[in-house]
This record gives sequence, structure tokens and C-alpha cells, in this order.
Amino acid sequence: MATRVIIVRHGQSNYNAQKLIQGRNNESVLTEKGRQDAQKLGDSLSLLPIDAIYCSPLQRAKATAEIIHSRLPSRPSLSAINQLMEIDLPLWEKQNKLEVAKIFETEYQFWKERPHEFKMLISTSEGKKEHFPVLALYQQAKKFWQKIIPQHQGETLLIVAHNGINRCLIMSAIGIFPEYYHSIQQSNCCINILNFSGNWGESVQLESLNQTSHLGIPIPPTRSDKNHLRFLLVRHGETEWNRESRFQGGRDISLNKNGKKQAQKTADFFKEVLLNFAVSSPMLRPKETAKIILQYHKDVELELKPQLQEICHGLWEGKLESEIKVDFPGLLTQWKDSPETVQMPKGENLQQVWDRAIICWNQMVENYSKSPESKTGIVVAHDAINKVILCYLLGLKTKDFWNIKQGNGGVSVIDYPQGIKGSPVLQAINLTSHLVGSGILDQTVAGAL
Repeated sequence: MATRVIIVRHGQSNYNAQKLIQGRNNESVLTEKGRQDAQKLGDSLSLLPIDAIYCSPLQRAKATAEIIHSRLPSRPSLSAINQLMEIDLPLWEKQNKLEVAKIFETEYQFWKERPHEFKMLISTSEGKKEHFPVLALYQQAKKFWQKIIPQHQGETLLIVAHNGINRCLIMSAIGIFPEYYHSIQQSNCCINILNFSGNWGESVQLESLNQTSHLGIPIPPTRSDKNHLRFLLVRHGETEWNRESRFQGGRDISLNKNGKKQAQKTADFFKEVLLNFAVSSPMLRPKETAKIILQYHKDVELELKPQLQEICHGLWEGKLESEIKVDFPGLLTQWKDSPETVQMPKGENLQQVWDRAIICWNQMVENYSKSPESKTGIVVAHDAINKVILCYLLGLKTKDFWNIKQGNGGVSVIDYPQGIKGSPVLQAINLTSHLVGSGILDQTVAGAL
């Protein structure tokens, strides 16, 4: 039975405002902005049937949890648990980030570039000891899941914690390795949603990452002002075959009425965003979506990339799941359980889709990184294409294909703060609140690809 887990970060603290490193230091408290944002967060969660809340015992997280709890009509149980404490950085706590980067220049660069190998030499009662903060936190997150998930099968849980532990909770759940620690963003009072299909060790889907629209921030802001490259990765709007759960793949199906509405809402979502480029799959459904978005950006020309076409399902195309089960016994189950092993009858396999999509993606990153000025653009494609791109950026493989959700009209935000020379940062994944006007859950249809 599926278990929904909503993970949020605490509100802004005085240490956040002063750009001080917090770690497990328990002196930082919520600012007035942090308290107000926690109230907004609580209101956005108030319509959901939350069964239990777990929070870090550190006061900035606990205070956020208490504010949220006061806004929930169901008044679920609230428990503070040590396994949700923030990353332990004892030698850097209470110091300014810029000063730490200057004083510990080599170590800080190592922390940023190879976090899974970053270590501190700390004093213990037994003498000096090597401490690996990220690896220790990652193991802490796994132990939390192993303890909590079996206790709440089929329920909805809320976790209120911190930047670092939230990252490790998400990463360990869907199979991202610790070296990608800096690849996902967590804003204060953001919302993330995980769907556990069963117990710990079974498949987990990341429904959304770093939602901030409930705070009046549609898209998380960039973290760099110099030569910044941002991609807004969009899945096309709904088609009638999506609604019918009919496999479309390489069939050139156009948007239905609702799909055009979704594209228009996505266009409104991007209306005030300065776009410098636009790329789309040449198929009708993403191309129509892109053109609707570009109605507010008349000077941006749409470039079509054949490598971004949807996976070819071959003989599955045009069929419902019930028909595929009859015509291809066992193959649909294999596709759902082990997608990397399936060769579509007279179609493609996921590795072929991966190869062409990633070559195209890297070419775009290289091309747009050449500009001395910051650039932002849209890339409009398909469910399978977007999933393999996101998996690639997170260090996942084709076997992890189903771990990432992409709703029709959903938006993911990918930044390259240092262009092609640096690593990407997933600022947000599968934002869909702009499609329904309110609510944090992806309410788009769960149709076939």
C-alpha cells in the first residue's frame, strides 16, 4: 500500500539571514519571515489528511513543525526524532559561509566538488577522529526510513527538517548517490513529495522537488548572477491518449482541450520570465505547448530537436494496457518492474532513448554556455525524454526510470551556475501547482507515455 511522505524545510532562521553555517548548532531561531512562511506552509498543507508529523529536535525545525501543526485541523501526532537532525559540521558551525570558504579554501572546495569524500578531523574522548559529514548523514537518513516507513504503511507523513538531511532523505529514497549532495536544492519552507510503493527497499517515486509557489515564489531564484544558465524543462500538455491511458510514443497526437489549457497556464507561469531560447521536440504535442508558451516571448525563435522525440513504443502504440497484456503477455509487467530490460516490439529500448536525449542535452548545455551573459530557456519534450534527462542529471540509471514523475505541463528547473564547467543544480522538479491554481499534489492524469 502506497505511503505518501511530504518533506519540508524549516523557515528562515536568523543564521540563514546572516549566512552563517548552522549544522547541529541549536542557537539559531526562526526570524519573523520564517514564522510567517511557516504559517503559509501550514495553510498549504491544511487540506491534506496528514496522519503523523516527524521533526528534527533542533529548535528552528521544531518551531516550524509546531506552527504547521497549529494550522492543521486534524491535529496529527507530532514527534521530534534525532535521526532528522541536520548535517554535523562541528568545525564550521556559527561561522560565515564566505569566511569559511576563504579560511578553509581547499577543504571548502573539496566539500563543494566531492562531498562524499569530504572529511573533518575532530576531537573525541578517544583522540582525533576522521568525520565524513555527508556519508554519516546519508546513513542517518536510511536508518530513519528503515524505522519509520514500516510503521505507516498507506498513510501520509509530514517531515519537518533541514537542508542537508532533507537532501539525504530524498537521495537515499530514490537511489541518488551521496556525491550528488549539492545537486538538489532545498529552499526555506519548501515542499517535496515522495511516494513509497511499499516498504523500505521497494520502489519510491519523487513526485515533486522544492515547491515554493505557496510562498509566493513560483520558481526558486538563481544562486549566481554571473554567466548563469537555466533550463526550464517542460512536459507537453495533456492529449486525449494520455487521458485514455493509451500508449502514444511516436504517434503524433495533438493536445486535447485540457492540454491546451495546461499549456496556457504554463505560458502564464512563464509570462514574466525573460526567455532567451526555446527548444522543443518536433512532435505536435510539445511543439503546440511550446508555441503557446512563446506567445508572450515573440522575439524567441523555437528550435526543434529530433533527438527529443518520445520513445517509440512500436507495436504498443495506439493500445491500452489491457490490450497489451493480451497481445504481449508479461511484457507490460516487465516494463513497470524492470524498464531497462524491455525492448519495445519493433520500437526502442530505454538506453536508445537515453543516448539520443543526453547527447542532445549536453550539446545544448555546451552551446548556451558559450554566451558571456546569463541565459534562460525552455525545453519542451515528453514524459520519457524528461525522465531520462532528470535521471542522468541526478546520477540515476535507466533502471530508475519510474523514480521520477513528470505530469503534463509540469515544470522542472535546472541551473548550471558555472555553465558547462560546473555541475547542474536541480532547483525544482515537476512543479504543477500552476495548473490547478492551488494545492501541492500533481493532479495531472497518469496516462501512458
